[in-house]
Amino acid sequence: MSGTSCDSIDAGLCEVRPDLSVKLISGINYKYPEHIRAKIFNLFAGNASVRDVCQMNFALGQCFADACKVLISEHGKPDFIASHGQTIYHSPQDEKLDKVSLKSTLQIGESSVIAAQTGCMTISNFREADIAAGGEGAPLVCFADEKWFKPLKKNVLVQNIGGISNVTVVSQEFPTFGFDTGLGNIMIDYCTNKFFSIPYDKDGEIANSGKVSESWLECLMQDDYYFKVPPKTTGREYFSPLYIENALRFGPKKPEDIIATVTALTAKSITKAYESFIYPDIDIKEVIIGGGGAYNPTLMKYLRHYLPKHIDLKTHEAYGISNNFKEVMAFALLGYCTFYNIPNNLPSCTGASRRVVLGKVSN
Repeated sequence: MSGTSCDSIDAGLCEVRPDLSVKLISGINYKYPEHIRAKIFNLFAGNASVRDVCQMNFALGQCFADACKVLISEHGKPDFIASHGQTIYHSPQDEKLDKVSLKSTLQIGESSVIAAQTGCMTISNFREADIAAGGEGAPLVCFADEKWFKPLKKNVLVQNIGGISNVTVVSQEFPTFGFDTGLGNIMIDYCTNKFFSIPYDKDGEIANSGKVSESWLECLMQDDYYFKVPPKTTGREYFSPLYIENALRFGPKKPEDIIATVTALTAKSITKAYESFIYPDIDIKEVIIGGGGAYNPTLMKYLRHYLPKHIDLKTHEAYGISNNFKEVMAFALLGYCTFYNIPNNLPSCTGASRRVVLGKVSN
């Protein structure tokens, strides 16, 4: 899969067991070719034609197949490949045109190309069936979080921090639910690239050297998305380059302070979501962080600062789950369920009207 940050294709060989536990055997971060990655960001920005989308769908299918072939060369063919693809547009709002719903999502990386290039059954397009059932098509990883963390028998928040941040609430008293809390690394990466010409803030070093602008942070926290009641999802369509550039007009002068503040924004928007939508009903004991944000010590420091002191803060590694490849493992599980015709969405997370089997098969 390739996430919202689009930093690489994450590929893993996983063993999925009948009890729906997953073991990661091997994982790689396969870098996109330079010009392919640039073209993907053109798609994100809306600077693309229908021809571009068509071509990139097949080009990314080839890139995904190449990533899979690295693992196949070392370990042999798997029973199937589960591919999330690369989201280029996600529109869960129930807009209508001539009374016809425009609710939709689009992930590219043609599965027929992956199947043809690898000789493996490929399962893809996981989000569409949930939207067809009235859901938002996200978050889908909640299904895995419930299977893996419910046995802890305590109330935990499983927080992924990728380009966008999303949380799964696993409790003993309520059905599992989840939603996108808002920004993850998108704004941090954008500003790091804009002001320092590097793709991301390695180890949070730039943020750590700056000072948080409390007034600008409070202004950023007034965005409507943070007040919207779940279920809800978001993405680059909302937190776009235009959105970020408009926000930067009111930011501090020093680039280091900008990076510090947008890093604090990710942390504070996460904890604000907990305060607004989770703490009033559920006594949380622990927050478990995964995704790229888990590798940012400054972001983790801000999270610790904003969280109540009685709540433990851990990463997925504490439970034997890779921070880097957690979503790869989750989509291996979703693919396994598709393979065996097991419903694999959680309507309490996505807002769908019913349980459905997600995914389409290409041979």
